[in-house]
Order: sequence, then structure tokens, then C-alpha cells
Amino acid sequence: MSLLKLYFLGTPRVERAGQVVKMDTRKAVAMLAYPALSGERQSRDSLAALLWPEFAEARAKAALRRTLSTLKTAVGADCLTISREAIGLKADQVWCDATAFQLAGQKGDLETAVSLYRDHFLTGFSLRDSIPFDDWQVMQAESYRREMARLLEMLCQQQQEAAQWPAAIGTAHRWLAFDPLREEAHRLLMRLYAQAGQRSKALDQYRACVRILDEELGVVPLPQTVALYEAIRDNQIAASEPVPTAADPPIPAAKEAPFVGRQPELDRMQQLTQQVDPDGRLLIVAGEAGIGKTMLVETFLAHCQAQSAAVLSARCYEGENNLAYAAVMQTLQEGMRLPGAAERLAAVPSHLLAEAGRLLPDIGGEQITPLSPDSPGAQNRFYEGVGRVLQALLQGARPGVLFWDDAHWLDSASLELLLFLLRRWRERPYLVILSWRSEAMPAGHPLHRLAADLRRANVGAQLSLGRFSLAEVQALLSSALPAFAPTLPDKLYRETEGLPFFVTEYLNALQQSDLPVAEDVSWELPHTVRDLLLHRLSHIEETERQLLQTAAAIGHSFDTDLLHLASGRSAEETAVALDSLVDRGLLLENGVVYDFTHAKLRQLAYAEMGLARRRLLHRRIAEALSLPAHRLVQSTAVTAEIAAHYRQAGSDAAAARYFVQAGDQAKALFAHQEAIYYYQSALALGADDAGRLHEFCGDMHVRLGEYAAALTSYETAASLTGPRALSRIEHKLGQVYMRQGAWEQAAAQLELARDKMAEDGNWAQLYIDWSYVAFNLKEMAQAESYARQGQQVSDTPQAEAQCHNILGILARHEADFEPAITHFSQSARLAEEHDLPDTRIAALNNLALAETAVGQTESAQEHLQTALTLCQTCGDRHREAALRNNLADLYHQSGAEEAAMAELKTAVAIYAEIGGISLPQLHPQSQRQLFQVVVAAPLPRRRDGLRRQRAGRRLNLPPGHIFKPARMGNVRTLPC
Repeated sequence: MSLLKLYFLGTPRVERAGQVVKMDTRKAVAMLAYPALSGERQSRDSLAALLWPEFAEARAKAALRRTLSTLKTAVGADCLTISREAIGLKADQVWCDATAFQLAGQKGDLETAVSLYRDHFLTGFSLRDSIPFDDWQVMQAESYRREMARLLEMLCQQQQEAAQWPAAIGTAHRWLAFDPLREEAHRLLMRLYAQAGQRSKALDQYRACVRILDEELGVVPLPQTVALYEAIRDNQIAASEPVPTAADPPIPAAKEAPFVGRQPELDRMQQLTQQVDPDGRLLIVAGEAGIGKTMLVETFLAHCQAQSAAVLSARCYEGENNLAYAAVMQTLQEGMRLPGAAERLAAVPSHLLAEAGRLLPDIGGEQITPLSPDSPGAQNRFYEGVGRVLQALLQGARPGVLFWDDAHWLDSASLELLLFLLRRWRERPYLVILSWRSEAMPAGHPLHRLAADLRRANVGAQLSLGRFSLAEVQALLSSALPAFAPTLPDKLYRETEGLPFFVTEYLNALQQSDLPVAEDVSWELPHTVRDLLLHRLSHIEETERQLLQTAAAIGHSFDTDLLHLASGRSAEETAVALDSLVDRGLLLENGVVYDFTHAKLRQLAYAEMGLARRRLLHRRIAEALSLPAHRLVQSTAVTAEIAAHYRQAGSDAAAARYFVQAGDQAKALFAHQEAIYYYQSALALGADDAGRLHEFCGDMHVRLGEYAAALTSYETAASLTGPRALSRIEHKLGQVYMRQGAWEQAAAQLELARDKMAEDGNWAQLYIDWSYVAFNLKEMAQAESYARQGQQVSDTPQAEAQCHNILGILARHEADFEPAITHFSQSARLAEEHDLPDTRIAALNNLALAETAVGQTESAQEHLQTALTLCQTCGDRHREAALRNNLADLYHQSGAEEAAMAELKTAVAIYAEIGGISLPQLHPQSQRQLFQVVVAAPLPRRRDGLRRQRAGRRLNLPPGHIFKPARMGNVRTLPC
């Protein structure tokens, strides 16, 4: 029988006896290709899973049997080895161009190997319903493509040495077609043209090189290319001059740059550490990109760890500032790997562990359930829980250090939590270090303002790093090179302008080259650091390159398991290649995770890939992150990362699903800005139930005080939602107008909500809100009517307590204090019985105001103190400030001026703190309201601006703030 010939390099084709064998199904071609290239028999189970991954096992095996029957009929059973367990090909009956290509290359038969390569592996072939096979196909195609490029380079050099100019030129053209950005191929083709006497074509080839490098990379050719062009232009290369091209020597392992300079900065960091305990400190390390911020801090952290101090760190990444709590998650995960982490956390109260467990379930424990995120003060409890866990993990004989690198890329959720912790620096005995690029941090950034406040309080410091001086460059050279020419330091200093990253990269290049640095001779430094990094990337092995590209697609630090799963390489190959990449100075190893030594290396490794390769890797990364083993941490950052990878892979439907899930998780963790981004991303990808997602966006905008945006989102949701949900959205629109103080619009909107509300709708809350709106419109009779209706339809203790509260407010407004006290007391009792702290705080506050009006000051003070204690437990800072205002009133009326002033100062400080966090995000009307109620206590009359300024100084208000004792309606009364 004649051989069965399999042609897989190019469009797949099967021949027997000189005739093309037609296949009825693409799966039959795949069933030939997979065992042919592996050289081994494949189990039926593995083939079924590979080719029919979406089928159940029984159905997949049935499909395999049908396809195998078709294949036997087409090619003949004598070519196949078939058993109950496995399927393979008979080596003596089958010839494959792909395996013949590999064998010829191994034997050094370059011309034969190159002639077999018609086109890329399985060109135009795919199995759309089998992602595993497509992954395998892409990896095989990439491997063959790189091998072909290597063989073409070797063949071209052989032909050049033999002065076979036409053949060499043809081979060089074919090599260049594989990789148009390969400058070595351009240079070789230029030389070949020049040696063949075709000088004009050599110059044209240089111009083609310039054009493609500019279009694709935005860079100029390397100095070697320019020098060759100038030599050809000046006729310095004679025709037919054999110039062998030697292969570049392997790149030795990169040496760690010596630490030079920065001693004053290290001393200042050590001094600040000594000031920690019992209170915390903040250190900012700022400077331009490449100035050495990370190296300085890591040198300091190594010193701290040598002295047994606990160190936690995280790095922020460009383009990932929408991954909620990404920096916090990195920090907590590293903390849980510290020796004795479980013992340290044992001292943290269980309810706070449960709060931190929202981010990392391992912290909270299986039997501890955190309180609902919708409960009063939930956000503050969550922040405090994370803060206490971090404090416990950083405990030790010496003060711990928390370091966040590249904080200019910090996500907003981590930023808000960080601001919360830094404002409560007392009794948090650890040092916080933040590094950022000066040019990337706007002047009005919250961290700038807070850092300035802490420096004024002598608990913070900032180090602004400068470039190396000529003396420091010379010291760095002296510590790294045994000898160098006297002119080298000045030359290196002028070339790098003293930027530490540039200096160390050039130094690394000098250590790895044969340049005569010990002699005072003329030589050219590469013009850009990009060229240096490209040179380092160009000499790595194939497996290393694939892993480096996978790491670049991951986009941040990664562990071995994720890299292994996403890259498709074996665990052993992954481990060996990682060690090599670390030795070469391309990756850093930090415990169980790895990262690039510099962001530019990641960018270059990513840019090296084509679109198809990028999409493949992003899909594999998303799938790896989705596996149960990698989703033990169901965090919003991980979910959003999966969504982002699916989006970059072009899988819009999967990306949309994960973005919705990430939005739900972010909403539950108070990451409101990230939740909006996730929901909007899902909408842009065509997610289902658009009306619901727009409604969720509106909810988040309300929590951020972005009322105009909330109205837009709710209006969009109303246009997309069904009749049942429309009443709820109309009600929410009315509540936004209530927050804005637009009472007439709120009333009209609530009327629309009433007209569309179903019988089982939330009628009680609608009437409660409507009553409050009518009260502010001075429609007292209508307000009472709505409150009574709400009381009649209330079906929950909370609704009933809210109705009593609004009825009490109405009675108090009419100076009818006895029924007001009764209603407030009933509201407070219901709230206490049913554990409704938010409602109870409002009722106790309003009860105290009514009691004050009838002279029951002692009872009023007692109720306010109870409300204040409850408010502090819940973490509601807004209401705490209002309660302290009212308590200051009572102290003033009783003649306790010192106590009144103390409460008033605390209230002002809280309002200033809240304003510092949220004012930039508030609607202008809300900003005016907030500043008008900052101080509302009735101190002695102030008749001019001068007295207001003096009062402001008495209260230690910030410069420029004027004491304004204004009231807006019943601002002192707290609605539920």
C-alpha cells in the first residue's frame, strides 16, 4: 500500500497514491493532526475532550466513534492503530510534512526543511466549537513559525558565506516576510544587496526598514543599522566581499545594580520608623519615572525585615485603576502568607474579621457572617475591619511597614480605604510608605492634601528624589566595573542625564558586552533604553518567550500556577523558564509571586505579540482565573480582571456577564465608582437587562452624591424597564429630587410613582417620603395625611417607626410637644426592639429636641448621649456631627460653655473631614448645603464678618473658612 501523506504546513491536505483524500468533517482532519505531531497514540477520552469539549462524556465518545468511522473509510484502516482505549497512526504507513520539517532541521538539512514549509501550520483551518484544539493549534503554529525563521536565518548565512548572492537574497526576503520588524534581517539583506553589486536596492532596503519601524513601533533604526547604511552609501562595502554574520553570543545573567547614593534618604526613613509607636507615620517617596523610588524603598524594607519587622507591600499597575481593592487584596494575601499570621489574627474581634473576610474569605472564617452591607455604618465597619486586620498582621517586636508602590495608579476603592486609615493614624503603630510619580499626581489629589495635613501634624514626611550627580555615576561605575576609561563617567552621565534607571540599564549593557570600557576609545552607546531592552528580549529561548508574553498579557504580578495554565507549557517547563528569566534580570521573584523588573519590559513583551496571539492569551488567562482553584478568592478585583481579559479576547458575552458580577460585588463592598464602571462596561458590551443595570448605576451615583448623573441613569432605566419596575424607579427619581431640595419636582415624581405602583408595592415608604416633601413645602395638613396613610399601610416595624418619626416632626413643628414626644418615643422603642439603629438614632435625636423645648434638659441630654454612642458604633460620621451640634446647644443652654465648645469643635472637625473626602464628588447644591450646616449651634450673635472669623479661629477652622451659623429648614431634625 502507498503512504498516506499529511500536509499540515499550509492549508491542510491529505493524499494517498497521488490522489487528494476528501474529508467529510473537519474533526477528521484534527483527529489526524493531533496524534501525527505528538508521535504517540492518544486515548479516546483525551481526544473526545479535546474535540468535543462542550459535550457530555457519553455524547463526546459517540461523536468520536462516528468521526473515526468516517476517517477509516477515507484513509483506510491500514494507516491507523485503533483499540478500545487509544487511537494512533502507523509510523511506517504515514508521512507528515510537519514532522519531516522538524527532522530535516535537526539534521541540518536546511534547504529541505525550508522547502517543506509551504505556509503556517494549518492555515485557514479551525474548530470553532473546540477551544482546546484551537489553543493547541495556535501554539503549534507559533512554534513552527519561529523554527522556520531560525532555519531561514541559518540558511541565509550559509548562502552568504558561499557567495550565493541570488539564493541568499531570496532566503533573506523570505526570512523578513516572517518578521518585518527584525532589524537583523534588514541589515543582512542590505549587506547581501551591497555584496551582489546592487547598491541602490541596498539603500532602498534601508528606507523600507526606517518606514516599517516608524509605522509599527515609532522608533528609529538601531545605530548598527544606521552605520551599515552610511557605509553602503559611502561605498565602503565592496561588491562580492564575503562578510560572515556570526550569531550573537548568549546573554549572561543580569547583575543586580549596586546601591549608590540615597544614604540621607535611608537615614530619614529610619528616623521616621523610630517615631512609630504607639501612633502611625506616613512617608511619601516621590519623583519622576526611573528615579529609583522602588529600589530605595525595597532597600529600606530589606533592612526592616533583617531586624524582624513585618513588611507588607503591593504594587499598583497602569490600566488597572478600575479593579476595586486590587492593592488591598494584594496586601492581605501577602499578609496571610506571613509566618504566624493566624496567631496574629486571633486577637482581632470576630465581627471585624468577618468584615475583612468580605475581601479575603480566609480571614473571616467559615462560621462568621458579616452584617449586611446595607445596614447603617456598614462602610465604616468594613474599613475598620480591614484596618484592624492589617494592624494585626504588621504587629511585631519592631514597627511594621506597609508599602504601596506606584500609588498614582491606585484604584479609587483602595484609595478611599487608605484615606480612612491614614486619617485615623493614632494607635496604629506601623509606617505607611507610598511611592508615586510626581508628574502623575495632580495637585488636588486627596493624598496630596492628606499628606500635607500629616506633615503639619509632624506625623508625615516626603522624600523627593533627584537624579544622580556625576560623582554618583562615577561611584556606581567604580562599584560595578573593575576598570574603565577616565572619560566613561562623563560620557555616561551626559547620555543618561543622571536618571538612575537609564544609568543602570546602560551599566548592565556594558557588563554584558565586549566594549573596551577600560580603554579610552570611541564607541557608541545605544540611543534609547528601549533598544537595550529589546536586545535583552531578543535572545531568550522559545519557551521563555512564550511565558514572558503570557506574563505581559496577565498585566500584573502572577504566580506559577496561573502562568502555567495560561501559557500552555508544562509545569516543569514553566519552572525552568522562570528561573532563567529571573537570572536574566527580566523578572523578579517575591515569595510565590513574580513580576517584571520594570514596566517597560512588560510593555515591550506585550507589543511583540500579534493580535491573534494576544486574544488567545487573554482568553486563556480569563479561563484560568475562572477555574475553581483560582477563584477561592471571589473578589471584585478578580472578577473584573476576568471580565477585562474576556473583553480583550473579543468574547463580549462572557465579558459582559463577569462585568455585571463584578459590579454586584463592588456595590456590596462600597466601591461605588468601580461598580459604575463595571455596569457601564457591561452595557457597552450588550449585557442583558439593560434597564436594571442603568438603575444600579443610578443607585451608585446617589451614594456618591452625583445627583445629575443619577437622574440621567434613572431616566434611562425608566425608558428600558417594564411596568412593574417603573414605579420603583419613579420613586427613586423623587428621592433624588428630595436630596437636591427640589421639593416641587420631588412631589410631582412621587405622584407618578403612586400612579404606577402595584398593590404590593412599597406604599409605606412612598407615603413617608411624600409626607416629608409636603412638610418642606409647608403643606402641613397634607404632610400629616400622607404620614397617616403610611402608618395604615406599613407592614414592617421599620416603616411604622418611620411614620411615628415624621408624625413627631410635624407635631413638634406645630409646637404640639406632648404628642411629638409620644411619637418619637414610640419610634425609638420600635427601633430598639427590632434592631434598627439608624431609625433609633433619628428618633432619639428628635425626641431630645422636643424634650428640650419643654425644659426636660436632663432627659434630652441622656437621649442624645445614647444616640451619640449608637452612632459611633455604627460609624455614621454625618449624624455624629449633627448630634454633637445638638448636644452643644443643650450644654450652652445649661451654661456649660466649655462642654458646648468642645462638642462644637468635634462637630466641625468631623464635617471638615467628611468634606475633605466627598466634596469633589458632590453636586454643587449639596456642597452649599453641607457648608451651611457645618456649624448651627446658637452661640452669641455675630453681626459682622470679623466676629465670624474670630469664631472660626476659636473653633480651629482651616484658614479661609468662616464660621457661618446658618440653618436650612429643620436641619437639626433627623428624618429616618
